[in-house]
Amino acid sequence: MSDTEKLTKIARLIRYYILFSTTSAGSGHPTSSLSATELMTGLLFGGAFRFDLDKPNHPNNDRLIFSKGHASPLFYALWAAAGRLGEQDLATYRKFGSVLEGHPGMSFQYTESATGSLGQGLSIGVGEAMNAKYLDKLPYRTYVLLGDSEMAEGSQWEAMELAAFYKLYNLIGIIDVNRLGQRGETMHGHDLVAYQEKVSAFGWETIVIDGHSFDEVLKAYEQAMQVKDKPVMIIAKTIKGKGVSFIEDKNGWHGKALNRDEFQKAIGELGAVDMCARGEIPLPENLVPEKKSPMDALEISYDKDEPVATREAYGFALKRLFPQFPDMVVLDGEVSNSTYAEIFRDAYPDHFFEMYITEQNMVGTALGLSRRGKIPFVSTFAAFFTRAFDQIRMAQYSKANIKFCGSHAGVSIGEDGPSQMGLEDIAMFRTVKDCAVLYPSDAVSAERLVEGAARHHGMVYIRTTRMKTPILYDNSDSFVIGGSKVLRQSDSDRVTLVAAGVTLQESLRAYDELMKDNIAVRIIDLYSIKPIDEVSLKSAARSTKAIIVVEDHSAEGGMGEAVRSALAGSTTPIYSLAVRKLPKSGKPEELLDFEGISAQAIVRKVKELI
Repeated sequence: MSDTEKLTKIARLIRYYILFSTTSAGSGHPTSSLSATELMTGLLFGGAFRFDLDKPNHPNNDRLIFSKGHASPLFYALWAAAGRLGEQDLATYRKFGSVLEGHPGMSFQYTESATGSLGQGLSIGVGEAMNAKYLDKLPYRTYVLLGDSEMAEGSQWEAMELAAFYKLYNLIGIIDVNRLGQRGETMHGHDLVAYQEKVSAFGWETIVIDGHSFDEVLKAYEQAMQVKDKPVMIIAKTIKGKGVSFIEDKNGWHGKALNRDEFQKAIGELGAVDMCARGEIPLPENLVPEKKSPMDALEISYDKDEPVATREAYGFALKRLFPQFPDMVVLDGEVSNSTYAEIFRDAYPDHFFEMYITEQNMVGTALGLSRRGKIPFVSTFAAFFTRAFDQIRMAQYSKANIKFCGSHAGVSIGEDGPSQMGLEDIAMFRTVKDCAVLYPSDAVSAERLVEGAARHHGMVYIRTTRMKTPILYDNSDSFVIGGSKVLRQSDSDRVTLVAAGVTLQESLRAYDELMKDNIAVRIIDLYSIKPIDEVSLKSAARSTKAIIVVEDHSAEGGMGEAVRSALAGSTTPIYSLAVRKLPKSGKPEELLDFEGISAQAIVRKVKELI
């Protein structure tokens, strides 16, 4: 039996599995899966793909990402054809508690990353390929299955330009051009030349094929593996619903499963299905990356007479900590001279990647690096992370270990004006499950929190400040995620001020003014906004008559709401001083006063309450 005959037999079985699982579930995307059957059968079982089924995390395995995650019936059918799932497993597809979720998730051991929100898989692939070429220096390749509809997403082209810039020859995209999207024809339909011209313009090698011809599919993968200086895109013309005549190339069948009668009719069209057919995947070379042994980091040494911006301390911390965390890698969105990630870049250029102004791709790339065991630190202005919130949101479902640093937070950045002011970032990152949100107020706390973020497994957001701020803490002070610091406290405290970052500095100035009138207030540095220090907050609520939260952030979703949630049920009144007016350009002190979050505004509020 020829290779093509074997693959044809396996493809028929895979089509059966696709139809069986979706009909059993009563939902799913069979037509989007049927169109890419030959493409993926040829990849996994045609000899190009190298993977150890017993060791899905083997560092030299080729990686497979389904950017068109709705084609999960095909994804699971492939592993069934490889002998790792049975028909009884496929019958649980989309059912509560099953590892075979509607879109690929991490509960299934062969899922490389959670997908489903279109336009993200290629960026993740960039991170995987970048890791292979520049960090682990391994020969594995990363393959990304793309839908033609998602090629309208700007994030795809962000990924493409970066992949070409970094000459990621080990990244191979496969566009399943099946013409039909969710509600009709895609932007280019079956115009393969349109895709080829666009992709080629971004510096990729292009291979145009009939996606249902095994001869062309196998030849395309063989050809792709010979390219050594650029990424490769296979552009395949396919038919949505291929193999079942009454749904082939028919609109209205997207995301619609066959009923039992239609299923029987479709199976009849497939012909004899060999339920014992199995595909074989060749093993990769047993190569592993060279591992560097962690070394102790140097101690920090800040002079309390010299103010330092927390954004600058972030850069110092990255450089200082790299010997202790040699899997660290730093990505920046063309603002490293403002985020101070350039300090790390200059010290360790091999572990720094300039991502230019492609925030969506930067986050997706970080996820790919994270999935390969690296600790990515990702920095840009806090305001610009809002562009990539979908990528951030999806990263949580891939169990990402990414550290985000947003600089230029709040109105305190001054004259640059509102377009540059991060005023939504705390709210945004607070919504991400299990993502820690940290807000240092001086260089010492910034260094310690960066260190805590590197040690913490999971997603972390660090908010840094543009302006220089006084050193508040001793170099030996410790800061744990989930903690806080009480900076001023007495038995006669009447009000508690809760703040972080710039407003903590303003609160300390307010304290000095209030003490001139013998008005004692407690001051809490809420450097860990999530998880939050409920114990200290509840103690303050019991001990003082009111709590005032002061933040350089929008009132919605910020520190004030975090404190209110932590003190739910408390009878102590909680007041929030936050950014409530439309910001404008001006000096930092002018803007803090304009928004009612300056030292003077805090003094007025305290006196009003007492």
